[in-house]
Amino acid sequence: MASRVIPVDPFDLVIFGGTGDLARRKILPALFRRFCAGQIPEGARVIGAARSDMDDDQYRVFVAETIREFNSSFHLEEDDLQGFLLSLSYVKTDALGDEGWAELAAKMHPGRVRGFYFSVGPSLFGPLAERLHSYGMADQDTRIVVEKPFGRDLETARALNRSLADHFTEDQIYRIDHYLGKETVQNLMAIRFGNMLFEPLWNSQYVDHIQITVAETVGVQGRGEYYDRSGAMRDMVQNHLMQLLCLIAMEPPSKFEPDSVRDEKLKVIRALDPVEPEDIVRGQYLADGDRAGYLADVGDPDSTTESFIALKLHLSNWRWAATPFYLRTGKRMRARTSEIAVVFKETPHSIFDDEAGRHRNILTIRLQPNEGIDLDVTIKEPGPGGMRLVDVPLDMTFTEALGPEAENVSDAYERLIMDVIRGNQTLFMRGDEVEAAWAWTDPVIADWEKRGAKPVPYESGSSGPEEALMLMHHDGRRWREVRS
Repeated sequence: MASRVIPVDPFDLVIFGGTGDLARRKILPALFRRFCAGQIPEGARVIGAARSDMDDDQYRVFVAETIREFNSSFHLEEDDLQGFLLSLSYVKTDALGDEGWAELAAKMHPGRVRGFYFSVGPSLFGPLAERLHSYGMADQDTRIVVEKPFGRDLETARALNRSLADHFTEDQIYRIDHYLGKETVQNLMAIRFGNMLFEPLWNSQYVDHIQITVAETVGVQGRGEYYDRSGAMRDMVQNHLMQLLCLIAMEPPSKFEPDSVRDEKLKVIRALDPVEPEDIVRGQYLADGDRAGYLADVGDPDSTTESFIALKLHLSNWRWAATPFYLRTGKRMRARTSEIAVVFKETPHSIFDDEAGRHRNILTIRLQPNEGIDLDVTIKEPGPGGMRLVDVPLDMTFTEALGPEAENVSDAYERLIMDVIRGNQTLFMRGDEVEAAWAWTDPVIADWEKRGAKPVPYESGSSGPEEALMLMHHDGRRWREVRS
């Protein structure tokens, strides 16, 4: 099963923050892989822009080292690397001053798509947008890419949107969430809306509940100061998990086009009920051997910021009335895994008396690691001596189903950056969507801050606090095991 590469026209792509961590780990390796796939045409230019004092040759050396360090899973041909490096240049640029802007403007080619990737802090989004206009680099073919955080509450999100809207129209702004670029997340839409098998069952009549889990094994060391101002709710739930929830719960769009998809996602966010305090569990990981606990990692023994959160959510609409959605995410957990589990109801009547209530179908979408999808079905256990039932998965692990082609499945950033060049906003968030997510999130955070609620401790390498397990046990349900 060979993947199809759709070429794009020559373009200019400027990476503000072109020497930063995100550029090194994600953006530049993604562009190199697209170059190797033959998707980046001859004549396309990638321009690094940052405060570092470099020339073109020094930047190419920097990028070559980056590609070798962060592309270890990809077979690297030296000729490909040298060809990619020829497309690179660099301009030392001051985002808050005038240095480098005239030189950067001189590198732009007229009549082609111009992409500007804001791989910098949100405080620089407005100044960068303003200078792109004042130096004549913004036209109808200009697109800007902005990374999260899209504010830290509704007020700052609105201010950020206004600062971008002062200089660019909504169809020129690409708010990137890399989770939406994952192959399995896109497959979620194909499964739902491309198969008659699932959509008739995708409602509260047949679905008992849905679990969304994003677990990480790392702590917050190295970024403790930033994380302690955000916490799991702002850092993960408001964006990544909210987007997954939208794709699972949304109605079929009229067409697979940007605004049709994003309109349906927005309806999901607006249908979210306020969450009750008893349906929230917040936690902080404890020290484990040589690894410090959360309070030590952030340098604040009195911190009340959560490194883990679990929530029980409800949607007020016809499709999902009375079907709970359980979300959890945390640091320093047992395994690194991201998955969505759609747990179907039991059969209304079991003819196998001894097996009644012990089996149900579960559709699991694995986002990482081992991307794939499986469906648990109940069959007879082989062997004589009665009707004993067992649950087995119908498994589509990409690496097994696609063979060697699975190694060439595009990384999320590869897909999303090429979508920017193509002008396809389907997998990007719209401004009103971001604001709606904050409008739901802000009261939840304000309530626990008002009550002075403190996170509960949990063991590093565990599945989270015991209180999170009880959140589901009270409903007669259980979390799926956190495992890689």
